[in-house]
Amino acid sequence: MGTLPEPFAAWFAGRGWTPRPHQLALLRAAEAGHSALLVAPTGGGKTLAGFLPSLIDLARAPRANGAGSLHTLYISPLKALAVDIARNLMAPVEEMGLPIRIETRTGDTPQNRRARQRVDPPNLLLTTPESLALLLTQPEAGEFFAGLGAVVVDEIHALAGTKRGDQLALCLARLGRLAPGARRVGLSATVAWPEPLRAFLSATGEAEAVRLVQVRGGAAPELSITLPEGRLPWGGHMGLASMPEVYRRIREARVTIVFVNTRAQAELCFQALWRLNDDSLAIALHHGSLTVEQRRKVEAAMAAGKLRAVVATASLDLGIDWGDVDQVIQVGAPKGVARLLQRVGRANHRMDEPSRAVLVPANRFEVIECTAALEAVRHQELDGDPPRPGGLDVLAQHILAMACHAPFHPDALYEEVRCAAPYAALTRRDFDDVLGFVENGGYALRVYDRFRKLFRDAEGMVHVRDQRVARQLRMNLGTIVETPLVKVRLRGGPVLGEVEEWFISTLVAGDCFIFAGQTLRFEALDGVSAVVSRGGEGDPRVPAYAGSRMPLSTWLAARVREIINEPRKWRLLPEPVRDWLRLQQRRSMLPPKDGLLIETFPRGGRWFLVAYCFEGRLAHQTLGMLVTKRMERAGFGPLGYLATDYVLATWSAFEPTAVETLFEEDILGEELEEWMAESSMLRRTFRNIATIAGLLEKNHPGQEKRPRQMTMNADLIYDVLRKHEPDHILLRATRQEAAGGLTDVARIGLLLARARGRIIHRSLDRVSPLAVPALIEEGREWVAGGAEDALLAEAEALVEEVTDGAEIFSELLAEVTEGVRIRPRDVDKPRHRERPRRSRFIRSMPRSA
Repeated sequence: MGTLPEPFAAWFAGRGWTPRPHQLALLRAAEAGHSALLVAPTGGGKTLAGFLPSLIDLARAPRANGAGSLHTLYISPLKALAVDIARNLMAPVEEMGLPIRIETRTGDTPQNRRARQRVDPPNLLLTTPESLALLLTQPEAGEFFAGLGAVVVDEIHALAGTKRGDQLALCLARLGRLAPGARRVGLSATVAWPEPLRAFLSATGEAEAVRLVQVRGGAAPELSITLPEGRLPWGGHMGLASMPEVYRRIREARVTIVFVNTRAQAELCFQALWRLNDDSLAIALHHGSLTVEQRRKVEAAMAAGKLRAVVATASLDLGIDWGDVDQVIQVGAPKGVARLLQRVGRANHRMDEPSRAVLVPANRFEVIECTAALEAVRHQELDGDPPRPGGLDVLAQHILAMACHAPFHPDALYEEVRCAAPYAALTRRDFDDVLGFVENGGYALRVYDRFRKLFRDAEGMVHVRDQRVARQLRMNLGTIVETPLVKVRLRGGPVLGEVEEWFISTLVAGDCFIFAGQTLRFEALDGVSAVVSRGGEGDPRVPAYAGSRMPLSTWLAARVREIINEPRKWRLLPEPVRDWLRLQQRRSMLPPKDGLLIETFPRGGRWFLVAYCFEGRLAHQTLGMLVTKRMERAGFGPLGYLATDYVLATWSAFEPTAVETLFEEDILGEELEEWMAESSMLRRTFRNIATIAGLLEKNHPGQEKRPRQMTMNADLIYDVLRKHEPDHILLRATRQEAAGGLTDVARIGLLLARARGRIIHRSLDRVSPLAVPALIEEGREWVAGGAEDALLAEAEALVEEVTDGAEIFSELLAEVTEGVRIRPRDVDKPRHRERPRRSRFIRSMPRSA
């Protein structure tokens, strides 16, 4: 098709538009019945390109209401994005007078509307992976999807390679059987690995079955870095010192999105901006822990042009199209080039005009990381890892879901599952073991009636045992395992949102904390709600959320090492950072690009070891556990360690010697196995996997299982399986996920291989300039055998020790960590417990904030 049919051609012309080549390419692919992956810059009309064939098809052949009326299924990773796309699609439909019904179906959709949609679906249904999975469990799913003509997966890069992506891939495999003629369209602006995404979309799991439509060009974004006036912090990651500059930029722009990396950071930055808001600008807050009503109110206000700025986390990362947004401000290092481009694309959402964005690094290392990200954008280079194999826990949930839909034969379901790209290499043994687990719990658990969920008839067909099992499955469907949450409710007023239960458990009546953009005073815990009132005295705390810190991408970490190691690239850095690196050269040396620099030095009666690994916080945490275990065997008396995105630091009672042996590749052998067997991490991983797989149930009709009860049940089952069935499929899945995902073992392996024969040890008499941020970092991990913590000197003393009072650094002595004072504390704590940060802003914030 070279031109648009009427009335579409007239609608485009009325807006002064001409169809873009990639929009026509998707029309041609649709006419040929082909699936396609569209990779195009933000603002290039990707969403319209994905829907255009469906709108034209429905304009030519309208569908009556009732069964069979569903034509196109749109799947989004975010509920807010589905709502936004539905709102945007209504404009062309209404302006052209098309007889097309458009509706959303997410976890926020009222129950009565969901029930009506099952018998009278719209023509275009916009949903999420979880809601799609729930629809497929219904007995009438065959009739519901029988007339499906197209599936559009938006922001496909954000789903592939995750457990939500595994769930979606399995659902697409089932749709391939229910609606074999439905074509598939994937949309994304940031794709580092197009071939795996083509396979993900394919009905056969083969990339060749999906056309790749890749758009080159588009206006390059206008990116810059801004620093706080006066002093540039050495440590800290909140970026609060730059809030006056952020506020000035908000005041000078029409509409701004201020992106931050964590929900705790969002609350703090929002509070800081309100303290500066002498102009009474309309500034809002948006993150995933706020109530649906509050988030919807903010989204509607942005769409209506009533806000000057919104402070947001990843809750607004993807695809939201607010044309009036003219700048994005990223507070803190972006941690990935693709993530940065995704956020930048929210500004000036037009392909042919540049998006404007400002990066606001919180400390000196983050300045280097931001510089590396900008350099990558200039060279049009993306980062990201290829999708991994599908999780067996997700497969277990899917098998039960398919049994709830209709009986199946294992042979047929196995072949269907292998059409999903993440499961293309699934062995029959693993499939049968997962099926056996769903059927009766496996060898060690089959004696318990509660684990019997399926049965087989005389012909080998598998059936769900009863409707109780089906109800339980539907109540617990999904792959997102949340930390237990508690609602925050104003006394005599509405619910403001949810915070993690552990945070509420640390409060006593009268304590105050920042949440939903306001200071609240905790009064009491009433059932499953924390009752609060507005106001409070003293330093407010900020709720932190486990696992919310974004890992530094492997590719971006390599660029950071390259910039540090090549002085000719320092011209890209501000003068304070260049001085910092020059001082490091004089006092020690610069970390090599391909090797590993390790420094040791005494301080406060302890010996410190700092390794400049640059592999991200998650990998460094695991490496720290392994290295301190090896130090303990060597008799160095390790007391603790900490991990940042850039370095690993340990402290011990005795001077570490022959440090090269601490970082040999064989550390991933015996030490890793021993640590994994001993650590609580495997138990936590097992609990998450058991929850997704259906062994543990979060929700029950008429009651809510308490988190402590769930943990106790998980631990008991874990111990039983380890003793009586160590090769149980869920234990295999736990070990696989712990080794390959949570612990970032692959990145550690690459680091140790890269450093083989290139480890450089510098024995110093004092802390080095690059080590200062590590010593004042906010979190520490404690190792067994630790005694009382050695008191670290004040941050000012650390800087003075490094600089000997050098004039170029004298102005920085008072601000090293945005006011942090590190205080001594007894170490009578469980192994590897996190230590809270102390500052003038936060009374207590865990490292994961």
